[in-house]
Amino acid sequence: MYEKMNKFIKTTSLGCSGPMLPVHYLGKTEVILGHKNKRYKINTRWSQADVARYPVNNCHEMVQDKKGRILLLTDETRNNVLIYDKNGKILDSWGTEYPGAHGFTLFHENGEDMLFICDNNRHQVIKTTIDGRVLMTLDYPKEAGIYTKAEEYVPTETAIAPNGDIYVADGYGKDYVIQYNHKGEYIRHFGGKGDTPAHLSNAHGICVDLRDKANPCLMVTSRVQNAFKRYDLAGNT
Repeated sequence: MYEKMNKFIKTTSLGCSGPMLPVHYLGKTEVILGHKNKRYKINTRWSQADVARYPVNNCHEMVQDKKGRILLLTDETRNNVLIYDKNGKILDSWGTEYPGAHGFTLFHENGEDMLFICDNNRHQVIKTTIDGRVLMTLDYPKEAGIYTKAEEYVPTETAIAPNGDIYVADGYGKDYVIQYNHKGEYIRHFGGKGDTPAHLSNAHGICVDLRDKANPCLMVTSRVQNAFKRYDLAGNT
């Protein structure tokens, strides 16, 4: 069970905007966080990047590619993506066009690492290669009939199903989950604001849970409710 959970955590990005450390932690030389045998020491000097050359503004998410490199997403348009090795050495950077960079999903397609970036300011979801080449841009889903303008749609995270279907959580907009096929063609939407268990309130994070191979499902955070909501891949609770 531990190996399954560890793999699940490494290959998903549900906690796309983790809690900030209280100020009183920052002056301590050693801080241990965690519970029981999952305890971790904070290394506040891990990053070796020159902050003047590689600034960070609102780091919302980090992922690790198949080469073991760590990619950090920031909405700083001088370098939206910073690439580190495991020891915190800066290797590369790219991206100047994502002022509202928020969600950052890594997935494998035909053996290659791919990325999805949710941009709050652009009201778009952008698929890129691992080095930043844009492959697809998803605008607000006007075909769904639930939005009257792009500004109502503020995506915060994506998840990719084994068949390539794309799920976008509109966590800062109307709280719908929008499902597309691998070509970016609209399939359906579900969730949204409301009072039933199927509804969401601040649908901030989303991931595909593949631990039960026979019954894959979606897990969506409903932050205002302090809850996780579980759906099948067709959006049923």
